[in-house]
Amino acid sequence: MKIKTWLLTTVLTLSSISAFTASAVENDSINIYFARHGKTILNTYDRVQGWSDSPLTPAGVETARYLGAGLKEIAFDRYYTSDAGHQHETMQVILKERVQPNVKVTELPDLREMFFGGYKGLRNEEMTNATAKKLGIASGAVMLQQVNEGRLRLITLVNAISQSDDKKEAENALQIKTRMQRALNTMVQDAVKAGDKNILAVSSGLSMLMMISDMTDDTKKDKPLENAAVVKISYKNGKYTVNDVGDFSYVTKGKAIINKTQ
Repeated sequence: MKIKTWLLTTVLTLSSISAFTASAVENDSINIYFARHGKTILNTYDRVQGWSDSPLTPAGVETARYLGAGLKEIAFDRYYTSDAGHQHETMQVILKERVQPNVKVTELPDLREMFFGGYKGLRNEEMTNATAKKLGIASGAVMLQQVNEGRLRLITLVNAISQSDDKKEAENALQIKTRMQRALNTMVQDAVKAGDKNILAVSSGLSMLMMISDMTDDTKKDKPLENAAVVKISYKNGKYTVNDVGDFSYVTKGKAIINKTQ
């Protein structure tokens, strides 16, 4: 099966975050801004999305506009999304707001959201209840409350989703982390070669958090990300540093800018 083959390839080509060493010593940091996509129709319908696609809602477009305005002062050298339409749409809204409609956007499939296997398209409640049962928790609602309170790690949640999928195809935390860190390494290698300093990537919530799961002790890595929230990572001389997790200040700033000019 195509999906199984893709996942198997991911596992067999594990690329540790520490495996990449730049060929040159950098004098300045490379800053990578990962933004979660805007809210989609499937998000609004409370359906499991993952590798499924769904356009942004009007509110999702508006939030992406705010993000674009809030990021306007940062001179980005390169842009990335996965092959998911809602990530592309989010990026195009950002670029339009930045008055950069013709900028090249590089596609990295590794930036996709978690693949949810047999849960794809179902109500989120069905998935969370099945996952809670796997963990011995009373209900999906109780389980999510534990996540929000910091009593249940997202890695544990993701692995339980994978284990409870009756199709046995949902990704686990290691698979997601591996491909996301591989994408991060690719971006940085390209930036080092080209002398780039700032990178913008649009990805998805769980994938972004799995990416940094072993890169920081910040407890916000176990808190769900809002749509258009930013995770900022810097790279210098072979070392990655997670600077911000779930930063919503760019959206807040952009909203104030846009509302002031209207």
